Amino acid sequence: MLASSPSRLPRISLILFLTVWSVPNLVTAASSPPAGFRALFNGEGLTGWWGAATEDPHEWMALPPAELAAKRKASLADIETHWSLEGDELVNGGEGLYLTTDENFGDYELLLEYRTVAGADSGIYLKGCPQIQIWDTTEAGGKWDRGAKEGSGGLWNNSPGATGKDPLVPADRPFGEWNQFRVIQCGARTWVWFNDQLVVDGAILENYFDKTRMQPIPARGPIQLQTHGGEIRWRNIFVREIEPAEANTRLSKIAPKGFDSIFNGRDLSAWQGDTEAYAVRDQAIWASAESGGSLFTEELYANFQARLEFKVPSGGNNGLAIRYPGHGNPAYEGMTELQVLDSTALRYAELDVRQYHGSAYGMTPAWRGYMRPVGEWNFQEVTVVGSTIKVELNGNIILQTDLAEVTHYMDDKAHPGKNLTTGYFGFAGHKSPVGFRNISIKRLP
Repeated sequence: MLASSPSRLPRISLILFLTVWSVPNLVTAASSPPAGFRALFNGEGLTGWWGAATEDPHEWMALPPAELAAKRKASLADIETHWSLEGDELVNGGEGLYLTTDENFGDYELLLEYRTVAGADSGIYLKGCPQIQIWDTTEAGGKWDRGAKEGSGGLWNNSPGATGKDPLVPADRPFGEWNQFRVIQCGARTWVWFNDQLVVDGAILENYFDKTRMQPIPARGPIQLQTHGGEIRWRNIFVREIEPAEANTRLSKIAPKGFDSIFNGRDLSAWQGDTEAYAVRDQAIWASAESGGSLFTEELYANFQARLEFKVPSGGNNGLAIRYPGHGNPAYEGMTELQVLDSTALRYAELDVRQYHGSAYGMTPAWRGYMRPVGEWNFQEVTVVGSTIKVELNGNIILQTDLAEVTHYMDDKAHPGKNLTTGYFGFAGHKSPVGFRNISIKRLP
């Protein structure tokens, strides 16, 4: 049983976020989840929670099941020591392990409220990674030199100068009042509303535990409530899982200016190449399962961003042709072919790491594990500037490479086109019915 302590603070009120796309309205205290949400804390016990510290979730999630179960069980003694229940509030005095959900989340919306005291700071870890920062924002708190003056709600562990590190506006309420968070996370892309104010607008939550190899945060991970330096209380913790279609729509709305559609959804006008190997149906371009070949734009591109959705069948295989010259194999004659692949298929279990989805084929590997299940539409953005390429998949940056620095190639096979500065954008068919839709490009300087 959890220890309890006398109640010292009044009960709270809740912002009920009744819509997905707008900042919600304030409603007086209520502990029932809004429509579409479910409670992560039932107000009666801590079933569904365990304790973890600031530790790399990639590492502990990779433990064998028995070891992970033992780790979780061993943490409960600390949780029982430092966490208590007062009515429907979770209370921590500022010490011990962080309260961590048993469940891991991918794309989701989170609602919660907290109240803390002078001198404390805390945070919310998303997918096991720090953090949405909670400050004592007063000068007396002594942390203005660390960013507390800017206000709570930012992704404080992001790199200096990175988008989202500081909140867009200060929105903290005075001590003694409850604060409300609304958080949406699609991949690593993060939106935070704090007391009705948008303070983080679609920024990438960087992986605090790996800023050299640039591995993204996990595709799925827990929500953690941090404790640090003083009492904090939490309640009305609700979550709603976001389906792929909604996530793709939200991701496509980030910085939309300047993108031009290059597929009309009806036919292959404005496209050239092996047009007989592709067909248009249901407003998508589908590669043939019987014949391969490259389909590419009529216009040439130098520096650009491309956005699209794609769907792969089981064992599916295709690729994005980048600065393709219009002839030959895009992987070699073009700047590169960015793999589009069902990386989970058994038939591909022993590929070279530079052949999996998102990789610059045969040159630079992408991080794996960020595709949606086979048969779901994925959202991908590709940024090409000079010799550099960045690939963002479902809100996670899975590739950042400078091909000018690549000197080792798969099978020691040369890539004569990798230094091209202009070319066509397209698809490299490999006799697999992969689909593409909502295709747009923005030219960059």
